[in-house]
Amino acid sequence: MLWIATKRVFKSGFVSFWRNGFVSLSSILIITLTLFTLGGIIFAGALLNYSLEEIKSKVDINVYFVTKASENDILGLQNKLKSLPEVANVEYISREDTLTNFKERHVNDEITLQALDELGDNPLGAILNIRARETSQYEGITKFLEGESGEAGTFIDKINYYQNKTAIDTLSKIIDGGTTIALSVTLVLAIISILIAFNTIRLVIYIAREEISVMRLVGAGNTFIRGPFIVVGLLYGFVSGIITLLIFYPVTFWISDITETFFSGFSLFDYYTSNILGLIGLIVGGGLVLGALSSFLAVRKYLRI
Repeated sequence: MLWIATKRVFKSGFVSFWRNGFVSLSSILIITLTLFTLGGIIFAGALLNYSLEEIKSKVDINVYFVTKASENDILGLQNKLKSLPEVANVEYISREDTLTNFKERHVNDEITLQALDELGDNPLGAILNIRARETSQYEGITKFLEGESGEAGTFIDKINYYQNKTAIDTLSKIIDGGTTIALSVTLVLAIISILIAFNTIRLVIYIAREEISVMRLVGAGNTFIRGPFIVVGLLYGFVSGIITLLIFYPVTFWISDITETFFSGFSLFDYYTSNILGLIGLIVGGGLVLGALSSFLAVRKYLRI
C-alpha cells in the first residue's frame, strides 16, 4: 500500500512538472544559473588555490649567519626548525654555495667580482632558507629564531622576515578574502534561487487549486496532496544540476588552453574530469536541496491542510 501511494505521488509530481512546462522552465533556468555560478566559484577556487600554492612555494624567509658561525651550530638550529610543526622545509646553504650563487647572479658585473677577488676571503655567511606550511606562521618562526639567536650568542646576522612581511601579509589577506567573497556570493545566489523557486511552486499550487479541492473532497491524505509539489521541486533541482554539468563540459574544455597558459599549466578540463564525482555530488545535490527546500517552504505556507 505504501509503495502504491509513493508511486502515485511521484507520478503526479512528474505530470505536474511536464504540464506546467513554462513555469518549470523558469525555475530550472534560475536554479541552473545559481548552480552554474556555484560551479564557477568552485573552479575559481581551484585556480586560486593552485595559484596561491605556487606563490606560497616562492614565499620564504632567509636566516643569514655571520661568517664566524659554526657549521655545527647552524645544523643544530636547522634540526630544531625541522622539528617545528609550522615548518615545511629548511634548506641549508653553506658559505661556499652562497659565494657561488652570488658570483652567478653577478656574472656580468665585473666591478663587483673584482672587488670580491681582492678581498681574498669569502665575506659571505651561510644561509638557512625556511618555508612554512602556512604564510601566517612566518611571524612565529621568526620569533623562535630571535630567541635561538640569543641562546647561541650572536651567530645570526639577519632574518629577512620583516623585509618580506608586507608580501606575506598581503598573500594571507588574499587567501582569507577570496574565501569570504566566494562563500558570500554563493549564499546570496542560493537565497535568490530559493525565493524564485518558492514563488514558482506557489504559482503551481494556485494553478492546481481546483484539483486540490477535489482531492480534499474525496478524502485524499495530506501526504498525497503535498507530496507531488515536493517532487516537482526535486525535479527542478535535479534537471538544473544535470544541465549545469553538461554546460561545464564544453566550457571547461574551451577555457583549459587559457588556464594552462596563465596559471602555470593548470588544466581546468582535467580538474573537471578528475573531480567529476565530487562535482556531481555538489552541483546535483545542491540543486536537489534548493528545489526541495523551496518546495517545502511554499507548501508549508500556501498549502495549509
